[in-house]
Amino acid sequence: MKIAILGNGGREHAIAHQISKSVKVSKLYCIPGNAGTMTIAENIYLDILNFEKLLDFVKKKKIDLVIVGPEKPLVEGVVNFLEDNGIKVFGPSKISSQLEGSKIFTKKICEKYNIPTAKFGIFDSSESAYKYLEDANKPIVVKADCLAAGKGVYICRDTESAKNAVNEIFNGKFGIANQVLIEEFLEGEEMSYFILSDGKTFKKFNTAQDHKRVGEGDKGKNTGGMGAYSPSGLINEDLDSKIINNIVKPTFKAIKDMGETYKGFLYVGLMIKDNKPYLVEYNVRMGDPECQTILPLLHSDFLELILSCCEEKLENQIIEWKNKKSICIVLCSNGYPENYRKNIEIPNLNTIANDDKSFIYHAGTSLVGRKFYAIGGRVLNFVSISENLKNSRDNVINKIDSLNWKNGFYRKDIGYKIIDK
Repeated sequence: MKIAILGNGGREHAIAHQISKSVKVSKLYCIPGNAGTMTIAENIYLDILNFEKLLDFVKKKKIDLVIVGPEKPLVEGVVNFLEDNGIKVFGPSKISSQLEGSKIFTKKICEKYNIPTAKFGIFDSSESAYKYLEDANKPIVVKADCLAAGKGVYICRDTESAKNAVNEIFNGKFGIANQVLIEEFLEGEEMSYFILSDGKTFKKFNTAQDHKRVGEGDKGKNTGGMGAYSPSGLINEDLDSKIINNIVKPTFKAIKDMGETYKGFLYVGLMIKDNKPYLVEYNVRMGDPECQTILPLLHSDFLELILSCCEEKLENQIIEWKNKKSICIVLCSNGYPENYRKNIEIPNLNTIANDDKSFIYHAGTSLVGRKFYAIGGRVLNFVSISENLKNSRDNVINKIDSLNWKNGFYRKDIGYKIIDK
C-alpha cells in the first residue's frame, strides 16, 4: 500500500515510524514531514491546507490511504474533501472535528447530554465577560473558542488577569473571536484518555499524562507539551467505566444525533477528582507528545487498526500492548514558548541511534546536506520504554545529556508525581 501522512511534528514522525513496520506498506509519504521522517519516508513539501494541490498529489501517486495527523486540516474539512473525491482517509469529519475546533460547541454538548464538566459561561462581549468576572470565584479559567495550538487557555488567579485574558482573546490573539468561554477552575489531576473509533465501534487506545507548563513543577507558561508518560497512574477499572459511560458514549451519541459518524482518534482530556472524571477538552487526533509516548507501547499492527477503522471493522480487532512504561521528554529551543532562534545546528544528532527501547522523534527540525537544524520551539522528542518510569526517565535524560545541545532545554521532572513521590 501507498500511505501518506499529513503533518510535520513529533506526532507525525511517531505515526510514520509505527506505520513503517507494517508489511503492507510499499511506499510512505510524509507531507510535509521533517528531518526525522526523511529516514523512513519521502517528504513532500506541500501545504496541507491547500486541499486541491493535496488531492492532485494523492491521485498522481495513486495513494491508497491518507492519515491526518494535526487538527487544523481536520477542522477545515480535509476528510470530507478527500472522501468526496474517492480517497480513503483516516480522521473525523469537519462537523465531528468541531469537538476540538470550538470549545463552546463541546460545552453545549456537555450541557445537553449531561456530561460532567466544569461550570461555564459563554460571552459575546468584553463587557458581559467583565461583569461575570467581578463576582466569580477565583482562580477561574478563560478560553479562546477556536484552535490555539494548545495555548488559548488562561488560568487566572484574580479578576484583573482574567480581564486581560478576555481582552487578548477578543483582540484577536488566536484569530477572530466572537465569543469567549469562562469556566470554573477544577481541582484534581489531569489525565489524557484515548479512543479509537470506526463510526460504529470504539475501543480504548491507552492513557497518558501530559506536562503542559514550561517550568519544572508544572509552573510557568503554557506550551504545546513538554513531555508525557504512559500509562497514566490514575486509571483503574472503576474510573475507566465512568469515563466510557459518562463521557465517551454520550459524546458519540451527540455526534450520531447530528447525523455524523466519528472515525479516527478521540483525545479525551480529563480532570480526575475523588476518582470521578470531568471533561476538560476534546482533541480530534492523537496528542503531541502523548502520541510519541503511547505508540512505542503498541504491540498490534498500527496500520491494520487504522484500516479496520476506515472499513468499519474495528470490532474484529484486539488491541495488544506491551507490558511496559513509557516516557517522552521534549527538547526545546532556548526561549520557547516565547521568542527563540531558528535554523540553529544540532551537532552530533546522527550519532544517537534508535533501538527497540529508545526513540528520537523529530518535531521542529530540518536537514540541510548532512546537518540537522532546529527550526521550531519543540525540536526533538526523546522516548524510552522500560519496566518502570524511573528507568525510562533516566534513560531519556542520559540520551539528551549525551547530545549536549547548548541551544536547548528540557524538563528533568517529567512524571514527577509518580516517580518522585
